[in-house]
Amino acid sequence: MIAALRTSSNPWHSTRRELLKQGAVTLAAATLAQPVIGADAPDRGFIDAHSHIWTPDLERYPLAPGFEKPDMQPASFTPEELLAQARPCGVDRVVLIQMSYYRYDNRYMLDAIRVQPETFRGVAVIDHHAAGAAETMKTLKGRGVRGFRINPGKEPVEAWLFSDAMSAMWTFGASERLAMCGLINPEALPAFDRMCAKHPETPVVIDHFARIGIDGQIRTVDVDNLCRLARHPRVHVKVSAFYALGEKQAPYTDLGPMIRRLLSAYGRERLMWATDCPYQVEKGHNYRDSIELIQSRLDFLSPDDKAWLLGKTAEQVFFS
Repeated sequence: MIAALRTSSNPWHSTRRELLKQGAVTLAAATLAQPVIGADAPDRGFIDAHSHIWTPDLERYPLAPGFEKPDMQPASFTPEELLAQARPCGVDRVVLIQMSYYRYDNRYMLDAIRVQPETFRGVAVIDHHAAGAAETMKTLKGRGVRGFRINPGKEPVEAWLFSDAMSAMWTFGASERLAMCGLINPEALPAFDRMCAKHPETPVVIDHFARIGIDGQIRTVDVDNLCRLARHPRVHVKVSAFYALGEKQAPYTDLGPMIRRLLSAYGRERLMWATDCPYQVEKGHNYRDSIELIQSRLDFLSPDDKAWLLGKTAEQVFFS
């Protein structure tokens, strides 16, 4: 069970503040540069299915109410800083996840997609209770968004997930092939199972193994519940955030048994690797250790398994 978290629009980020030493990246911040990866490149590299970006330019991109500049840890993580980590490891495309610092203001992420449309796709955050939420989802799809992050926050999971507003969002997601990307704890998995049964056509992506192991314990009952979701063919799982789960130390091979069970339950076509940068490159962790867990440290993964986890699954869900 995760300890009580400091109030935030995104509890996962609050948890990370407890897990990670707060420090600032001292790289010079830039706004959005021109593409560094050409649209006509003959071969594509790997896809990081989950990373965040933000900028110290608070005049152009102000923080949401409740956040202040010291909350931004590291102080800067621009698209350029992200790609400087990813490209040396063979990653040339990234799914950007809207950062909680901006809440419903997706502009910084959208601007990154606009400047580098062959490199980035987005997962946005919207107020699903607001009037015109479906129209907002449709508009964002036209700007490179392929999913929407959903998280109960402080609400009871049942009341939040089975609300009329959330059901409308899932229904629209089914019609437009927009994924519901759940940032949830293990105890929410049975409710998600029921919601997926109600909306079998809606694409669903479970972030970070449903945070199994964030307290250091990978419990069989939690893995069982996550595997049970595999009975819904449109559910996918992100194999990600290794720095924050289980032993929380490279080479992260303690997560291997859970990954093996998920591979057996979901098949390689419904699992996708991701880093959760910039947190994967903080406090002694690094980008290469994350990708090498999939590339070279799990002997049960075949070359085809690796190809799907490191790119083909994310390509189908977010780049098709």
